[in-house]
Amino acid sequence: MSDIKAPTGVDPSIPSVARIYDYYLGGKDNFASDRAAAEKIIELLPNVRDVARENREFLVRTVTHLTRQGVRQFLDIGAGLPTQRNVHQVAQELAPESRVVYVDNDPIVMAHARALLAENDRVIAVGADMRDTKALLDRLEIVEHLDFSRPVAILMLGVLHFIPDDDEAMKIVTVLRSALVPGGHLVISHGSVGEVDEDKAREGQRVFSRTAAPGVTSRSPEQVRAFFDGLELTEPGVVPLREWRPEQEPVLALPGEAGAVGGVGRVR
Repeated sequence: MSDIKAPTGVDPSIPSVARIYDYYLGGKDNFASDRAAAEKIIELLPNVRDVARENREFLVRTVTHLTRQGVRQFLDIGAGLPTQRNVHQVAQELAPESRVVYVDNDPIVMAHARALLAENDRVIAVGADMRDTKALLDRLEIVEHLDFSRPVAILMLGVLHFIPDDDEAMKIVTVLRSALVPGGHLVISHGSVGEVDEDKAREGQRVFSRTAAPGVTSRSPEQVRAFFDGLELTEPGVVPLREWRPEQEPVLALPGEAGAVGGVGRVR
């Protein structure tokens, strides 16, 4: 497999969370370092590719649900590399007037997203880091594109588990929630692996320590549910991704497999 061209300032020897995820999904926008890191995680958690696909399917189902509920503005934080059925494609199929902002801190993600969106004036991509949450919300491009006096859906899919400090993760979510008016929504998916062999956990941390992410952690469904405190949870609540309004009967995960949970909360 030939590598993509690295933009100026990008070191292809350092793996990226976004490009590892792209590899899980069968994409080609990754370097040898990303593939090596991804294969190591697959060795530790053999079904992690399935979880990545479940995350994309969860995105499609939640965005479809919100669009049908009348939401027309979406802020996708940690959007990752463009793939099939992105947020704007799902939303604009049902409501062409839908406006979307993609946010990521990976330069390659930004380059691909801006090329993809060049002819869609209702969708923009902004380079920012969710850890500097207030600065993100104050970005001129975002506040000019989205009207926060009206309902916005903030999506945080597969990103909070890269904030291992519980207080920092909660602070990020709290600041984002504070920007939402009644009718706004918060959508979260999060790794929730359960009991993992300590050696595997250490090896997984070692892999991700080479990326720009500050770490990686699994949180229980109860811990993820706490991110929605004060919001009205959409049924069925915080559940394994495959069980959130599935289109067909889900196959339950086995103990020790990689997994993720998610939910949708509405500001009353």
